[in-house]
Amino acid sequence: MEQKLISLSKAISYLTPVGPTDRPILMSVSGDRHTLMIDGGNSEAHAKLFLEKLHEAGKPQPTLAAVTHWHWDHVFGLSALSVPVISSVDTRREMEKLAVYSWDDAALDQRVNEGIEIPFCANAIREEFPGERDMTIVLPDITFEDELTIDLGGLTCVLKQVGGDHAPDGIVVYIKEERVLFLADAIVPDLYAPSWRFTARETLSLLDKIEAFDAQTYVISHWKAITRQEYVKEADLLRTLAFLVSEHEGDLDHILKELEAHKGEPLEMEEAETADYFVNGYRD
Repeated sequence: MEQKLISLSKAISYLTPVGPTDRPILMSVSGDRHTLMIDGGNSEAHAKLFLEKLHEAGKPQPTLAAVTHWHWDHVFGLSALSVPVISSVDTRREMEKLAVYSWDDAALDQRVNEGIEIPFCANAIREEFPGERDMTIVLPDITFEDELTIDLGGLTCVLKQVGGDHAPDGIVVYIKEERVLFLADAIVPDLYAPSWRFTARETLSLLDKIEAFDAQTYVISHWKAITRQEYVKEADLLRTLAFLVSEHEGDLDHILKELEAHKGEPLEMEEAETADYFVNGYRD
């Protein structure tokens, strides 16, 4: 699948994601003094492709990089960069654990069997790295707790740790003057649980933190940039299900019936799946 560079504005560009190898969106934000790259990619090839696409489009090369959370697909490409890397303290701590692992098939299989790794990620790693795997885990140079503001020169980036079920260390990046919020994987379920799940408490806390930002565009790592109207629809689904799973004590049939009544039309498959994730979180 060909990856394309999309420009949200003169200052902001992103590389489209890829499903089978789990490549997330990579984004650049260019001010007068610095260009911030958001996330490091799932491989050196991924990161280098992004840099090439920026060059071809006449866009500035990154002078800084920020990692949104510790998952492999957001950090394995950092070794292709030669700029300072920023993350939360919690993200660096989790990345330190990755640094001691081997990544050959036998090691991946062993970690899957032990419940440390999940088949979804192991399979994507095999797709992205079909040959020898000699990944170098590059640890962040700069860490912060809770929030960090970066002045790129005419553009302000606010890095805020919001957590959530997907990754407690997760941050979002708000480009204030552009009213763009890079959500990364914040509204994705916990994939490392025994079954994919959302929990009501973490979801409501996460959504409250996200709503503190006055954004008009939201960038979701494995999807695309969406409008505020589209985000509000997603957030309303999550809030409604967080309420319903508690109200009906995890009874999926009752939750689906009330959700359909709330919506006023038949549910889409994705909505039913999301309800199932909340039930998993309630039961676990």
